Amino acid sequence: MKSLFKVTLLATTMAIALNATQVMAAEATAPAAAAPAPAAAAAPAATDKTKFKSDDEQAAYALGASLGRYMDNSLKEQEKLGIKLDKDQLIAGVQDAFANKSKLSDQEIEQTLQTFEGRVKASAQAKMEQDAKANAEKGDKFRADFAKEKGVKKTESGLLYQVEKPGTGAAPKDSDTVVVNYKGTLTDGTEFDNSYTRGEPLSFRLDGVIPGWTEGLKHIKKGGKIKLVIPAELAYGKTGVPGIPANSTLVFDVELLDVKAAPKADPKAAEKPAEAEAAPKAN
Repeated sequence: MKSLFKVTLLATTMAIALNATQVMAAEATAPAAAAPAPAAAAAPAATDKTKFKSDDEQAAYALGASLGRYMDNSLKEQEKLGIKLDKDQLIAGVQDAFANKSKLSDQEIEQTLQTFEGRVKASAQAKMEQDAKANAEKGDKFRADFAKEKGVKKTESGLLYQVEKPGTGAAPKDSDTVVVNYKGTLTDGTEFDNSYTRGEPLSFRLDGVIPGWTEGLKHIKKGGKIKLVIPAELAYGKTGVPGIPANSTLVFDVELLDVKAAPKADPKAAEKPAEAEAAPKAN
């Protein structure tokens, strides 16, 4: 049983390695989709008397089915890395462990799994590097093509933008809070975020998001619309985030609904901490 848990933990490690490119690169993030409302808890299912004799029997089967599905998914993910494990041998290992007839000693199992873990990590790292390189090349081509379109401008940082509607008033500053509607896609059109479909615009301080947004929204004013094509270095770089692979060029269609200036600091409020510090402290 100890070996079985080791295999499960190894599969988990593999899954984490595969998704390493989706770890948050920094605290500054692009607007994220709202979290779905929690689902109501389902009532416990009654034991199916035609299939199982007791609740314990049904629970045991459910545990096995759950483990089987998990391992099947893990094997499919490993195949994407070029590692193909034999399902029959996996099942045989489980059965032999339950029968206490393992063909391998505990030490051999441990050594085999350590070697396998190294293979998984190396393969996952190689795949991440390969994907990151491919994404960078796709982004370069997309930006080169977009730069040729009418009205597209490029900044010194590499940001590309196309103003569809300039808006009116003053352009937002870093310290301002902006209210926007937007759609975000990868260069192949895959949508990863959309405030329109959520039915709710997003509000955030302009200097609290990815650099491409901070710079890009300064090119329009309230009521304006703009298309931003943001290179990876102004977005999530070589690591990526969930839904956005490493080295991805991002495309945003943004509508600036409102600009709210940061409240001015109260000079008297700034003096209060110093006065409080000078005051006698109670014992």
